[in-house]
Amino acid sequence: MSLQPVNPRPFLQARVGTEVLIRLKWGQTEYKGTLESIDSYMNVLLRDTEEHIDGKHTGSLGLVLIRYKFTLP
Repeated sequence: MSLQPVNPRPFLQARVGTEVLIRLKWGQTEYKGTLESIDSYMNVLLRDTEEHIDGKHTGSLGLVLIRYKFTLP
């Protein structure tokens, strides 16, 4: 069984209006909310967002913009 790579932008654009979970790469922080929009830079806008750190709910945030930052390995 081989895996096919997926272009993330069309994948996410198809999920606008649905609930998503975004995990930040540098820690155990996750944001769960409804995907409002995504732009050409891969910035995402979530509404009705909840923050979870180490699996624990830390609060409701409402409307949240998560900016994408590209880093080279």
